[in-house]
Parts: sequence; structure tokens; C-alpha cells
Amino acid sequence: MKITALVENISNKDGIKAEHGLSLYIETENQTLLFDMGQTDAFADNAKVMGIDLSGVDVAVLSHGHYDHGGGLKSFLRINEKAPVYISKYAFEPHYNGTEKYIGLDVSLEKCDRLVYTDDICEIAKGLTLYSCNGKKKNHDLGSFGLTLKEQGEYIPDDFRHEQYLLIEEKGNRVLISGCSHKGIMDIAEWFHPDAIVGGFHYSKLPLDENLEKYAMYLNSFDTHFYTCHCTGEEQYRFMKSYMTKLNYLYCGDTIVL
Repeated sequence: MKITALVENISNKDGIKAEHGLSLYIETENQTLLFDMGQTDAFADNAKVMGIDLSGVDVAVLSHGHYDHGGGLKSFLRINEKAPVYISKYAFEPHYNGTEKYIGLDVSLEKCDRLVYTDDICEIAKGLTLYSCNGKKKNHDLGSFGLTLKEQGEYIPDDFRHEQYLLIEEKGNRVLISGCSHKGIMDIAEWFHPDAIVGGFHYSKLPLDENLEKYAMYLNSFDTHFYTCHCTGEEQYRFMKSYMTKLNYLYCGDTIVL
């Protein structure tokens, strides 16, 4: 399979726009998928530059209900008239950074008939399955990093029940796609033990210290290749890279073949 970063925080290619967000174009043996849509139309602009026809995408997935992953949803629905968009049934709940900044989705899209709402496990097609992992035991819970859910007028720590992960199984390979890994990249690696994980670690706010070193060494103990981006943080990536032999960065415009 081929995975191309249409949008990510850092671009090292001329003509390719970067933004704080994520959008991945995935080509499997039988289907093309769009995983997340960034926060603006940048994913679509970059796709044009790279010669990728988003109108032909077969399936779209929204990893969770934050603006930097679903801000481009309305644009995608306009560009592509056929693909269902698989999204957690919790995605349109009101999500905030603290108590001031709304970071959720455009609620006007909630009733769109192209949206397919998912629960814990959803098989899209053979070899394509979404998992929320809600209720799974966490052995490495780092908290909500100040991200909240507004419930009955109160701001409570987000439990990220709106986050889901896409497992692609093809030709004996098991590749997990994760938007931000809010539930914890170490636990996610434990739950799935895939051949590869592609996505953010949500470590960008962590100091470069002995704890991050410990996390890196723990991840390196898995027989998993990690292709990280977005919310991992470039400094954190470079720090972790010195302790991880199977860690690489997926920059905006890059393509990997797995």
C-alpha cells in the first residue's frame, strides 16, 4: 500500500502547503481512502499539486472530532460525491482546548447522509476495520493534556471516546493508521502489535527529558515501524529518534510504501 501525507505540520517540498493538521491519502490493493481532511482546504490544494484526484476516493475516515482533522470535511463532501465518511458517533460532541477555545467540528454537517456513524468496531471492507478501543485497559495514561468535553454545561477532561483507528490488513501486513493517538501511543501499540503505525503521537507538549526517553525506548521494544507526524512535535521526534531504530517522520508531501 502507499500512504501520502496531503497535509501535515511541516512541508519540505516546494508548492506543498503545511498546516497544523493531518490528512493522509491511502492506496490499498483494492481501494483508495482519505484519512482525515486537515483544518482547511490545504489537503485538496496539495492533492492537485501532486496529481491526486480526490473525486475518485472510495472511502473516507475521520479519526476524531477535532477541527485540525475534520475542518476540511465540507470541502471533501463537495469535491467527492460518492465516498461514505466513517466517523465516530461521538465526533460532533463539543470539544474544547481548556474552557475557551472550541476545537470541534462544524455541527451543520452532523445530519449529512454521507456520514456513517461508527461504534466500537466497524468493518468497512475486507482488510479495513475501524476500532475505537473504548473500554480497553490503559497502562500508560498521560491524561487529556488540557483538552476537554463540554457536558451538561461543565468542562470535563476529554476521554477521547470520539477517536478511532484504522487497521489495514493486506498481503500479510498489518498497518494501523492513527490521527493523534490521544488514547496513548504506547497503549495503542500494545493493543494492536501491528507491523507499522502511521500517525501522530500527541507528544508535542512533552519536555525532552528522561520520561520521553523512557517512552521512546518502550516503543522501540515493539516489532513495529513507526511513521510519525503532526502532533508528535519535530523536536520530540528528533529526541525520540536517537532511542528508536524504527522511527521515521512523514512530512507533508511525502509518500511511503508499506
